[in-house]
Amino acid sequence: MAREFTRVGVVGLGTMGAGIVEVFARNGLDVTAVEISDAALERGRATLTSSTDRAVAKGKLAEADRDALMSRVDFRVGLDALHDVDLVIEAVPEHLDLKQRIFAELDRVCKPETILATNTSSLSVTEISVATTRPNQVIGIHFFNPAPVMKLVEVVRTVVTSAEVVADVEALCERLGKVDVTISDRAGFIANALLFGYLNHAVGMFEARYATREDIDAAMKLGCGLPMGPLALMDLIGLDTAYEILDTMYRRGGRDRRHAPAPLLKQMVTAGLLGRKSGRGFYTYERPGSPKVVPDEHTPVAADAALADGARAVAKVGVVGSGTMATGIIEVFAKAGYEIVSVTRGAEKSAKVCEAVKTSLNKGVVRGKLAEADRDAAMGRITWSATLEHLADVDLVVEAVVEELSVKKALFASLDEICKPGVVLATTTSSLPVIDVAMATQRPADVIGLHFFNPAPIMPLVEVVRTIRTSAETSATARAVCAAMGKTGVVCGDRSGFIVNALLFPYLNDAVKMLEASYSTADDIDYAMKLGCGYPMGPFELLDVVGLDVSLAIQRELYLELREPGFAPAPLLEHLVTAGYLGRKSGRGFRDHTNR
Repeated sequence: MAREFTRVGVVGLGTMGAGIVEVFARNGLDVTAVEISDAALERGRATLTSSTDRAVAKGKLAEADRDALMSRVDFRVGLDALHDVDLVIEAVPEHLDLKQRIFAELDRVCKPETILATNTSSLSVTEISVATTRPNQVIGIHFFNPAPVMKLVEVVRTVVTSAEVVADVEALCERLGKVDVTISDRAGFIANALLFGYLNHAVGMFEARYATREDIDAAMKLGCGLPMGPLALMDLIGLDTAYEILDTMYRRGGRDRRHAPAPLLKQMVTAGLLGRKSGRGFYTYERPGSPKVVPDEHTPVAADAALADGARAVAKVGVVGSGTMATGIIEVFAKAGYEIVSVTRGAEKSAKVCEAVKTSLNKGVVRGKLAEADRDAAMGRITWSATLEHLADVDLVVEAVVEELSVKKALFASLDEICKPGVVLATTTSSLPVIDVAMATQRPADVIGLHFFNPAPIMPLVEVVRTIRTSAETSATARAVCAAMGKTGVVCGDRSGFIVNALLFPYLNDAVKMLEASYSTADDIDYAMKLGCGYPMGPFELLDVVGLDVSLAIQRELYLELREPGFAPAPLLEHLVTAGYLGRKSGRGFRDHTNR
């Protein structure tokens, strides 16, 4: 039987500590909340009061329950107040020497049977535990911010943490209504080890001026369904905190370059640009602590002004291809009011594409998202063809054929001969160099990448990929067309993976490496990222949906171009693909889908 905790202690009443106090008190536990001084104690009390008052205002907590919650909290100065608690958790700043001093003092003050826990997100629980005479009773209990809302808790056992302590803490997490994942003491644990490599990569992308902060954040929110873009999230976490976590993981985790803090991050911390808490980080905020972003010198000019600058008129669009992506792109353009010429390799394929577009539009009507008249008008704008010569008078051509460079180059050479001067020639490639396609023509200035996401009628993002030969007019035209379709166009350079895949797939690859090392299970890693970071899918769920063969091909392209050692495909991913375990489409990937 797990022990029954009646009184717990919390050391440190910053945002995280006050949140942990609220979690305990909401669930009927008496809490001794400790700070270093009267002033710090009052700030912690104010933080807890503000949080519970907001919950009452939003109807998520009754006033009587709020009052009962606050009555369970005993605010005290000094660690001596913790002499009778059953468990104490520290939530002080991420400095090892500070935490070791606190644990040495807790070891002296607390009852012999008291469990001593740390909320550290990156430091070694083992190194903290050796400051005590009871390392077998020391454990990590890593809550996520905001603690009252986030469901995940990482329970971190050291090599000497007793099994009874682990079981007691797991039972406590269940009582608190949390989902716990129990793991060993490794740098970054699950969530931070995967999250911060991705965040650091995004900072490097911004530092290299590959894309704007707005476009990087929009790409990951709209392309992957993430709750926040990486740079906005860094501002929320605090750039100083992020730097400390990355630096600690780099030093403790085998000096993986993925965790070596981007130089820009150190510069911003030194300059006091710490994110929301200082009023300025990657973005500028209304005031320190405010979530409201205000314009600054890096804010892009108004979209209308940018799009009007040299954009060519587009009324008629050609779409080449007969697959799922081509079908979706035809539908998007037709609904946006463009005249379409759909070109496939034969009447039979044209008939299939026509039927697929009709079916999709009809679904829109049935669901009440599209009027019958609009459906009929959209179908009426489409001309079906099996010959490229019918693209002679279009203003824009979008290619959506097979991902083979030789096929695309041959197609663009033909388009170069057929299309009138000034036509924008766009490729939907997700992995091939756009410049290679452009140089198959005599007009590389008119060639650009328009990377739609699947399903094109639903996904709001388009990556607008400029080569070093793409003209400003072509870029402006592409952005204007995206806006006219109701899509968000994010502009980036012609580099492997563009924005989304370049940030997404190394993160997925890191998750595979974590599984491969037997650090955690696929289920727990998925739980960690969904419940701890708010991701819509865990990495292994997503890999099985995307297809392991597709994921491996993208990861290989990233590694071949960037030559970053951390991007080398995980051997486990290669082995699964070799074995024919490709994900949902083959019935088995990281999970068995045959009976689902």
